[in-house]
Amino acid sequence: MSVWSADPGRAVALARQVTSGAAFVNAVVASDPRVPFGGTKRSGYGRELADAGLLAFTNTRTYWLAGG
Repeated sequence: MSVWSADPGRAVALARQVTSGAAFVNAVVASDPRVPFGGTKRSGYGRELADAGLLAFTNTRTYWLAGG
């Protein structure tokens, strides 16, 4: 979601009222591999990119070696 305004504080206040996976103020929506990106509700499931994205595509597994 993008919010455009000459008053960035007002734009952030508006963005906080909308349920979304990301909010961009005075910028177009874009993903960046350094930060998680994804939607909410029917717009998407989970996150991609960054640490959160890596965890979304992994399955934690435990190995136990008895007597070692």
